[in-house]
Amino acid sequence: MGVLNDANLIRRFQRGDPEAIRALYRSYSRSVFTVAYGALGDRSLAEEAVQLTFTKAWRAAERFDTAKGIAPWLYTIARRVAVDLYRRERRHESSELDREIAVMPPSFEGMWEAWEVRGALDKLPDDERAIIETTHYRQLTMTEAAEELGIPVGTVKSRSHRAHRRLAESLSHLREETA
Repeated sequence: MGVLNDANLIRRFQRGDPEAIRALYRSYSRSVFTVAYGALGDRSLAEEAVQLTFTKAWRAAERFDTAKGIAPWLYTIARRVAVDLYRRERRHESSELDREIAVMPPSFEGMWEAWEVRGALDKLPDDERAIIETTHYRQLTMTEAAEELGIPVGTVKSRSHRAHRRLAESLSHLREETA
């Protein structure tokens, strides 16, 4: 059995043993970087993702299922971290774009569509509206929205799905008019 498959090393990792964490980092950081770089396409963001991945793994070590391999678990964390970093970066870029767009005078059609969307949002149940406002207007990730609203991520996802379905139904006339 190799050093990385050693059950003793995994148990030490789960207890937070710094040397076990270092051993896992030495063995998997390049692979985690590859996963992150593939998702992000940016070296500095991928390096940040590696650090965040191992930090999250260290914090969740006691919950690691020893029946499953450590590599797939780390790669899953890396993919999730990369998605969060991508969204964070996109949020910053869109904020700059929003400021540029804000100086453009709105068209009548744009104002009417915004009024229609606002009306459809106002008709949503409060719990679904809160999800739309946090994930779209404030551009929080599902995880961030769950933390802020004090509900499970699965609840955020199901409410988001219902809210989007209701909005699509309420605003379907806009799609027909622009077609």
